Amino acid sequence: MNGKVLVVDDKQIMRDSVGATLQRAGMQIISAGDGVAALNMIARHRPDAVISDLKMPEMDGLGLLMKLKEVDDQLPLVLMTAYGTVDVAVAAMKQGAFDFVQKPFEGDQLVLTMKRAIEHRRLIQENAALKSGVSPADVMPMLIGQSQVMRKLATQIKQIAASNGTVLVHGESGVGKEVMARTIHACSQRRDKVMLCVNCAALSSSLLESELFGHEKGSFTGAEQMRKGRFELSDGGTLLLDEISEISPQLQAKLLRVLQENQFERVGSSLTMQVDSRVIATTNRDLSDCVADGSFRQDLFYRLNVLPIHVPPLRDRLDDVPDLTNHFLTTLAMREGREQKHFDDQAMELLMQYQWPGNVRELQNICERAIVLSRGLTITANVIRPWLTDTQQQQVMTQAVQTHQASAYAPKTLEEIEREEILKALEHNRGNRQRTARSLGIGVRTLGLKLKKWKENNLVAQTV
Repeated sequence: MNGKVLVVDDKQIMRDSVGATLQRAGMQIISAGDGVAALNMIARHRPDAVISDLKMPEMDGLGLLMKLKEVDDQLPLVLMTAYGTVDVAVAAMKQGAFDFVQKPFEGDQLVLTMKRAIEHRRLIQENAALKSGVSPADVMPMLIGQSQVMRKLATQIKQIAASNGTVLVHGESGVGKEVMARTIHACSQRRDKVMLCVNCAALSSSLLESELFGHEKGSFTGAEQMRKGRFELSDGGTLLLDEISEISPQLQAKLLRVLQENQFERVGSSLTMQVDSRVIATTNRDLSDCVADGSFRQDLFYRLNVLPIHVPPLRDRLDDVPDLTNHFLTTLAMREGREQKHFDDQAMELLMQYQWPGNVRELQNICERAIVLSRGLTITANVIRPWLTDTQQQQVMTQAVQTHQASAYAPKTLEEIEREEILKALEHNRGNRQRTARSLGIGVRTLGLKLKKWKENNLVAQTV
């Protein structure tokens, strides 16, 4: 994921270290040595997210947070904290900070946190664009693809959007569950109202409770002022609860009450408030399994599952790959200020054969990488093949090893197992190499090279 991040720290070595880590993840970096300089950088460069040290001279991280509320209260700020300042960082989150990372932090943790911050920013921006006055007919093209699966899903979304019922969107990671949720909101009668999002997996139970229901001043350490929660702020609009399966049992009970009675109390208050907020929940887990293992309340599951939507994985709608790639190449070129590019026929064939374990998000990342790294306006198969074949071959090898381990045959080499599985697939597909490669999740060229090598070594019949 690309995005522009402002790194704020009074120590040059820390700015360089954090910036290098985020740059390797594809983010664009600008930096500032203190809060005052950061505000100037924000005005000039308009970053997607800010990560700032908590302790700095002149203006510290908390001071920067307060100023950001005046300049751009929707710009996410992540704080870097030392061991003894975690309580201050938690309090800062209750005052509007997006998140915090504790030093010393792992690179993966830092990248994941900033990706979430950038996604949060873009969700707010897209929501604002939708509120600017669009009709449901204008919004439906958000659902890219003309496959039978997507046409059926578009019809279902139109029907659901006309209702005020609670929606449960289920699907694997990266399939576009948030896109479905935003489309429902944009096609509904609430489209001119706000849509807010809460990532239930990113916050602790206590922070999530405050985020959802708000709190009163003095209700806990660090609650220096009253704060409205997302339910209250989304009154009349839509509230998206992302990864709903991750909330604690205590919060599940409070959420159930809101869904049943449209009522809640802020943390530390006895005043019951009425709210009209449509809830759309997403999950990549089967909530019925969570109910069975006792981690999710059955009554809450029934309340959420009023209008269920299953978003199929990309491997089940490969016909949508050309439309999706064209959409991503167009929008990414506009965002990066580059000329429009396209995949050649061989590259598109590789994309159509791939099984996409990371779903639509992985395809978007491939398109973004191709725009940056390819030369000229045509993206060739040679450019993208290394990004796909390694994963495909690994999947084939893993499946082959699993099959071998489950069998009662005598031990074989890894190459023998692979050859046996490929020949079985080739026989099953009556010698059709394209169908065989697709079923195995490898490229036709990769399959051809393997067969040629085996023929030369007399390991398979020359007629294969």
